[in-house]
Amino acid sequence: MTIEPAKEPVVAREPAVEAELAPARSAVDALLRDILRDVLALEADLVAAFSGETGLFGHLPELDSMAVASLFTEMEDRLGIIIEDDDVDGEMLETYGGLLAFAQVKVIIGHTDGGASN
Repeated sequence: MTIEPAKEPVVAREPAVEAELAPARSAVDALLRDILRDVLALEADLVAAFSGETGLFGHLPELDSMAVASLFTEMEDRLGIIIEDDDVDGEMLETYGGLLAFAQVKVIIGHTDGGASN
């Protein structure tokens, strides 16, 4: 009978991490809440209580057409995204969840194509 030496345990290795990863969803959520609070001058408690179903455009008097332009500019600056005219529709501004989903997709696209969001 032959006794073989114990083999080293197989350890799963982490895949190589890219130098710059897209921010986590929670980070995008926190940034978007900060942006809404700052641009619309909303109380922090109000913004913290937003759910995915919280109405935005047409529900918040602070979010009028002029504020939308400021909101998009601030989102581009702080999230490092580009918002094209074709990207904008009523659904994305209808609820907080819609705006958050839009922002998350734009951030992911921006990080997977070298920083240029389309």
